[in-house]
Amino acid sequence: MVLWDALRGIFSGNVRARSRVTEQMALVGIESLPIVLITVLFGGMVLGLHTAKQFVLFGAGQFVGSLVALSMARELAPTLTGIVVAARIGSAFAAELGSMKITNQIDAMRALAVNPVRYLVTPRLVATMIMLPVLTVFANVTGMAGGMLVAINAGVSSQSFINSARQFLEAYDMAGGLLKTMVFGVIITITACTVGLRTEGGASGVGRATTSAVVWSIILLYGSNLLLSWMLYSFRP
Repeated sequence: MVLWDALRGIFSGNVRARSRVTEQMALVGIESLPIVLITVLFGGMVLGLHTAKQFVLFGAGQFVGSLVALSMARELAPTLTGIVVAARIGSAFAAELGSMKITNQIDAMRALAVNPVRYLVTPRLVATMIMLPVLTVFANVTGMAGGMLVAINAGVSSQSFINSARQFLEAYDMAGGLLKTMVFGVIITITACTVGLRTEGGASGVGRATTSAVVWSIILLYGSNLLLSWMLYSFRP
């Protein structure tokens, strides 16, 4: 119901306050970028570390770039970005809306004939759906760079890594990963905001809501990732 009401707010043209959307875009995107890049960088380096040595050992070092690129574009970059945003932004959404709920600000908005979902949730939904794919683009580049650095150290030439990635990585793989992040953005925003709007029990209730928002967002993110991966890539090599 919250998702439906938020989408109605988008398509009915009620997202007029550009400053609210811009503020949330800065929170979701710019302020989350450093931790996303650090997380995905080390994820790419670990992937390169475990694959490069084995591939070089069996004489298949020229395929390391394709493995790192495909894994990063399809799974690692979207999923790690979604998890980081769920932990950082989902908790913030739940805490902010939960605090507004227990201080009766939500009821005051309804008394003033302001739809709290369209005023509070819709800008956050728009910002998350826009910025998660942007974060994932940067995460892809950073993760592949990290994997390449480790692969070079393991004996794979940079040219071989890049040629392999260019040969096997297609636009569909990148587009599928970006589509995943849009779905992740909807899940994170709606889950966190719904939990926040249902907060009860004072300050301790806000703490419980924040924890529940992060836990449920990550669980739903993993489940949806499995479903989306099957739908998008099960028919591809």
